[in-house]
Amino acid sequence: MAVNAKKIAIYVLVVFVLYVIITDPAKAADYVQIGFEGISNAARAIGDFMTWIADGAGD
Repeated sequence: MAVNAKKIAIYVLVVFVLYVIITDPAKAADYVQIGFEGISNAARAIGDFMTWIADGAGD
């Protein structure tokens, strides 16, 4: 039962993404840019944290 719900959720998500891309490509591009900026900021924060740890955690 849970597998079917997961498949349905993925199908609905894919249909929604295709709908947004087809109806408003500029907005879809904005969403992709926002997503990549979020991933980039998260990676930078993890890198800063690891550098802080490697430098002695603020000694």
